[in-house]
Amino acid sequence: MAEVMKGLSPKERMKKPRNVMPLHSAGLRIHTWEEVPVGYSQEQAMDEAIRCIQCKKPECVPACPVGIDIPAFIKLVEEGDIPGAARKIRETNFLPAACGRVCPQDKQCEAVCVVGKKNDPVGIGNLERYVADYEREHKLDRIPDMPSSSGKRVAIIGSGPAGLTCAYELRTRGHEVTVFEAFHRGGGVMVYGIPRFRLPLEVIDEDLKLLEDMGVEFVYNMVIGKILTIDDLLEKEGFDAVFIGTGAGLPKMLGIPGENLNGVYSANEYLTRIYLMNANQFPHSPTPLYQGKKMVVIGAGNTAMDVLRTGKRLGADVTCYYRRSHEEAPARTEELEHAEQEFVDFKWLSSPVEFIGDERHFVKAIRCEVMKLSEPDESGRRKPLPTGEYFIDEVDTVVFSLGCDVNPIIPTMTPELRTNKWGIVMVDPTTFYTSKKGVFAGGDVVTGGSTVILAMGQAKQAARHIHDYLLDQFNYELNIPTDPNAPGVQWEGRFAKGKR
Repeated sequence: MAEVMKGLSPKERMKKPRNVMPLHSAGLRIHTWEEVPVGYSQEQAMDEAIRCIQCKKPECVPACPVGIDIPAFIKLVEEGDIPGAARKIRETNFLPAACGRVCPQDKQCEAVCVVGKKNDPVGIGNLERYVADYEREHKLDRIPDMPSSSGKRVAIIGSGPAGLTCAYELRTRGHEVTVFEAFHRGGGVMVYGIPRFRLPLEVIDEDLKLLEDMGVEFVYNMVIGKILTIDDLLEKEGFDAVFIGTGAGLPKMLGIPGENLNGVYSANEYLTRIYLMNANQFPHSPTPLYQGKKMVVIGAGNTAMDVLRTGKRLGADVTCYYRRSHEEAPARTEELEHAEQEFVDFKWLSSPVEFIGDERHFVKAIRCEVMKLSEPDESGRRKPLPTGEYFIDEVDTVVFSLGCDVNPIIPTMTPELRTNKWGIVMVDPTTFYTSKKGVFAGGDVVTGGSTVILAMGQAKQAARHIHDYLLDQFNYELNIPTDPNAPGVQWEGRFAKGKR
């Protein structure tokens, strides 16, 4: 690179050590719900930004599902123009504060960072978080320029990452937008599925307020598919198009004996009771949550880490059971490290086969089979294999964290809406148009359980095509799968992975 900023060559920049994100001590944070990372100071952020070598063909941009111009915003941080960096990020990302905290950067943008080939990658996620927090704390103007009203109305079902992103994108194009949410407040999985020590509520509320200030209407306590159907929205309520962004909220279980015992939860129920219904504040909140002192979590993804760390804060000894090894754990590296720091125990290569109850039908023990790993397959994945060896541990609380399927309420009440055999809504992978006229869908409802950033990327793409549809410019050759065995939409970016 010919240009040398601040007198450093690319080689010198690549040698600079990464600025470690400051954290509250583990001994302190397991007794509080405060956010674990402290955040960069401006000095740390600018120093971290210097590590970016401003690649001519940056691989980090296509590795970002929403296409943030990462080198451009980092350069602005290096120059100390934080408001400019915030504006640059918001050109493509409506939820930067959330994404900076919960996106799997280690598997996306940072995974392909050129600096990371010889050193630690640039802290892209940490820098995005810093910029978004600066924007919020300094109350910078975030309302974009909007054209005059198109006179078209769009109904958004669900106020999670996909629904909020689609609402923003359509509102900036001049359309009237109403978001229908089944719960009593907005935010979707960011509120009920991600703990406050990872994603503070004020971060989500600021983005909801931005949409309200832009003229987006929110209707809460509205279960579409029960109170109103999609046909009602189109035919009776006068909406010109509908976007389904309801996510994947139907928990998966193992189907083994004892799953119906008292003290056995899905991660959805456990986290929703705590973070949406304030069950941890009983009796001040009317929603109690039974939790014992020996809690186990089945699974090792990001949600499993959330459950484990939440259980620790509620006073339990917590253990993670996973049928593969530490190396195969799907959780973000950072989340796994934080769980380990917070005194969470792990039993790798352990697969539950039965839960044992007491005379009151409360779970009292877990029986597991010891597993071993096969040689890597073509994808590099190692399959867990049974060994015939078993063990039993005493437990009094169990939480399943094995992913989720799509909630069947809307598909069941909308016969024209084509789904595959797993209940995933089938769409054209380019336009996100469904088999029902005027209806689009995006996020986990078309992929199965995935990530915040992937849901946002699909919602952005869907919004562009909803705009074309509303303006009678929707002239696409659709390819909506008819095979019930067809997978959900797969991301075509840098780290696309098949679904089922």
